[in-house]
Amino acid sequence: MSGIGARERILGALRSSAPLPTLDSRELEARINRHHAQGSLRGASPMQRADVMERIMTSVRTQVFRCDAAGWPALMAAKLAQAGVQRLLLDRASVEGAALAAALPSAVQTIPFSQPLEAWKGILFSSIDAGFTVARSGIAATGTLVLAPDAGSPRTVSLVPPLHVALVYASTLHADLHAAMHAEGWSAGMPTNLVLVSGPSKTSDIQQTLAYGAHGPAALWVVIVDDAQQEQA
Repeated sequence: MSGIGARERILGALRSSAPLPTLDSRELEARINRHHAQGSLRGASPMQRADVMERIMTSVRTQVFRCDAAGWPALMAAKLAQAGVQRLLLDRASVEGAALAAALPSAVQTIPFSQPLEAWKGILFSSIDAGFTVARSGIAATGTLVLAPDAGSPRTVSLVPPLHVALVYASTLHADLHAAMHAEGWSAGMPTNLVLVSGPSKTSDIQQTLAYGAHGPAALWVVIVDDAQQEQA
């Protein structure tokens, strides 16, 4: 059978088949909501979601730290100094950025993203050791950070430096993507740019040789701030 004949045969079968039933959009949404409501993490506590988040992210070569709201700046400052980080890209105008900057030893210089990319991309790509971001939220089921870049912390901060250090609060962890979309009202006002991070950058060639850092940071550190108990107090 020729290529054209096969094509006409397939199209003819499709045309003669019964039409697919149509669903009201509200009914379809209700069915989707009922399906996701049965997810295994929907009834989990913030700490249980944090445990799952840690396990999944660790399994994909992410280094995860757990700490309380008071202790994380000192912990991360010590880890960055031990790793030999000398130039850290972060937004010192944010609460978390200011806290980390205050805890860093003098050997670690903080660099703000305060000029257009074209003006300093040479420095950015050659001498910045790490970038620090604060996640908008997290998705426990897939071990995913949800970043909402802004002027002080554009997506370049999480994509260019070889080490990405991200902070996420346990109280902001959602059970799954569907829960995150509904809780944060994405359909009503989704940001122009969301970055979903589920591990360090990795890729594989046709021979399935895994390589890290080809399209982004080769290393990812995540500090989960266990604030959920404080939220409940």
